[in-house]
Amino acid sequence: MATTADFKNGLCLDFNGKPCSIVWFQHVKPGKGPAFVKTKLRNLENGRILEKTYSAGEKIDLITVEHRPYQFLYKDEDGFNFMHVETFEQVHLGFDMIENADLMKEGQQVEMVFQADEERCLTCELPTYVELEVTYTEPAVKGDTASTNALKACTLETGAEIMVPLFINQGDKIRVNTVDRSYGERVR
Repeated sequence: MATTADFKNGLCLDFNGKPCSIVWFQHVKPGKGPAFVKTKLRNLENGRILEKTYSAGEKIDLITVEHRPYQFLYKDEDGFNFMHVETFEQVHLGFDMIENADLMKEGQQVEMVFQADEERCLTCELPTYVELEVTYTEPAVKGDTASTNALKACTLETGAEIMVPLFINQGDKIRVNTVDRSYGERVR
């Protein structure tokens, strides 16, 4: 059992029976009345951000989570299949468990977050940047744009569609941010 004095970013706790992680917290000591702690919590099951205010010194239930390295094997009609890189244990996850799953290619390393006492997978986190090949994009025509930051649609080797600058061509390898699906840079 811990208290609000133990709060730090990334701390995992049980909030209304759901596993959550502290994203942000602020200890407030007003001129009148008791001190309190304002927090923003991320639900580890669905990624939603929740706001909660705790009284200073309030007791909270901590949970233990483990980050484990897995490799993406393949996708089937039921979801995605992964293998632990050290124990070779295989795990199957549904389509709704992974955000931006269309940026994942076979053989890619991911990190899974497990609730340790229940051995339950909470989330699957892709690396922040992935390198993918452009399989289709319209060629840029000189004079197409009036601004300097014009973008066009492209299809990647995984089937994902993102917006890229006009100078990107079919066959180029690019770095893509998996958090916001944005173009990072061209890879040589």
